[in-house]
Amino acid sequence: MPRAAVFDVDGTLVDTNHLHVTAWWEALRQAGHTVPMHAIHRAIGLGSDDLIAHLLGEERDRDEDDIISAGHKALYGTYSDRLPAFQEAGNLLRVLADNGWSVVLATSAGGSELEALRLAIDADDAISASAGADDVEAGKPAPDPVEHALELAGVPAERAVFVGDTVWDMRAGCRAGVTCVGVLCGGIPRGDLEDAGAAAIFNDPSHLLQSLDDSPLANA
Repeated sequence: MPRAAVFDVDGTLVDTNHLHVTAWWEALRQAGHTVPMHAIHRAIGLGSDDLIAHLLGEERDRDEDDIISAGHKALYGTYSDRLPAFQEAGNLLRVLADNGWSVVLATSAGGSELEALRLAIDADDAISASAGADDVEAGKPAPDPVEHALELAGVPAERAVFVGDTVWDMRAGCRAGVTCVGVLCGGIPRGDLEDAGAAAIFNDPSHLLQSLDDSPLANA
C-alpha cells in the first residue's frame, strides 16, 4: 500500500522561522504595535490572518490586518533569493521517495513564497505534490492542510506521517489522524511538541535522516 510522508516547510526543511519573526516584528512595529519577538516566534506556523489575531486579539482594528500582512510579505520577500535549507533536507526527501513514500508538502506558504522555499530545498524530483495556503480554507492548527496533502497523495491517515516544527503542526497532524514527528530546528521546545502530540522528536532533517530506521518513517 502507498505511504505518504507529509512535511511542513518553514522551520522544518528551511531555516526561516527567525526571518519570519523579524519580518512580523517590523511589520507590527510599523503599524504601531509592540509585540515581543518570543511571542511572535511561538505564533509562527499559523497563517497570516490567524497569526495577527493570535498576537493582537479579536478586539483589534481589523482594518490593519491587510497592511500588517503586506508589510510582513514585503519585508520577508527581501530574503527570498537566499533562503537556507537545513542540512540534508533535500536528501531526506529523496531517500524517502526512493523508498516508496509519496512526499507531500503541507505549508502555510503559497505562491512565490512557496516557490522560493522549494528552490531552497532543491528536491523537486522527490516532491510529488504540495498543499499550500492557497489550497485550503483553514490553515494549521486546523487539519485542512494535512488532509489536503493526504488527498493529493491518495493515502489514508493511518498510512501517513507528518513532520513539523511547531505546536500548530502537531495539532493539525493529530486532528487529521496521522502520526506526528517533531523537529527542534524551528526553535520550539521538545516538551511543547510532545504535549501537542509528537510521537517522536529529532533535532533536524539531518538527524531524522540518520535515524530513519528508528523513526515512524522506518522503511521496514
